[in-house]
Amino acid sequence: MSLELEPIVSGLRQHLPPIVRWAGEISRRLRHFDIALDGKSSGSSNTDALTIADLTVQELIVSALRDGDPLFKSCRIEAEESTGALSVFAADGEYVISIDPIDGTKQYRDKSGNGYAVMLHLRSTATVHYSLVFIPETGATGTWVEAYGDTVKCGEDDPQRPAIDVLREMTPIDCSSRPDSKKIYLIGFQQNDSQRAQLVTSTGLVGVAPDDMPGSIYDHLASGDFGGSLIHSPNVYDFPVSLHIARILGGDAVWVHDGESVHFAETWNDDRADMLRLPGIVACSANPETLQTLCSLAHDWDPVRYRD
Repeated sequence: MSLELEPIVSGLRQHLPPIVRWAGEISRRLRHFDIALDGKSSGSSNTDALTIADLTVQELIVSALRDGDPLFKSCRIEAEESTGALSVFAADGEYVISIDPIDGTKQYRDKSGNGYAVMLHLRSTATVHYSLVFIPETGATGTWVEAYGDTVKCGEDDPQRPAIDVLREMTPIDCSSRPDSKKIYLIGFQQNDSQRAQLVTSTGLVGVAPDDMPGSIYDHLASGDFGGSLIHSPNVYDFPVSLHIARILGGDAVWVHDGESVHFAETWNDDRADMLRLPGIVACSANPETLQTLCSLAHDWDPVRYRD
């Protein structure tokens, strides 16, 4: 039986903000302890970082989805970690809820910055329909990013009020006044991230490698502080939120080799990092001209993530 999209989006907007806020508070508290874990071996320190907080936060969000609106269990679920009652959700279907419990785990674990995020999104094969991101330590009380319909919101939390009210009353991003930054976030090129960032800078844009990134990109992309991203084989847990923001703001996410809009009909399992990824190299921006520049630069770069 086909599911209707709007009730699922409405249910997520109603049930998930307080849960994601709680998850952010838990992650902020756990960060004070020795929480690092082993378990991933892709060779990338950004990808392989894993903490107790990743597992704890995912357990909380999956449990909330299980016990919330019954429609949630009619969706498939994809989660970056393996914890939680994942088996109670649909094995197939049109819509998938995807979770990244701690985006930016390396920065979170190493205490090298405060831009890590708790996030989830709802998507179909063609596109993303709902995104919710909470960045617990950005701003005085945390920062929200929410996207749905033709709306993108980004702003500070107010823990004195219910999370649902904070988001409902937040002013949407105005495309006409949003800055158009030249900064482009690069990741996924293994040991070549910095070199690829320099090539982006040579086009007149400004390439930013992972070690120079202030945190998760979502609030920076929504606000216009960043113009987009160039990612090798992005994973399906966090990248789709960038795609969602860019499309609402008038841009897109495309494969650089042919300029085709990204979809989710084809993924591959990265056994080294234990996660699902999109194939090839993807450019994402709210500015179509920036997309053209990135595609012209990277169209013949190696689309294979690992060569050894």
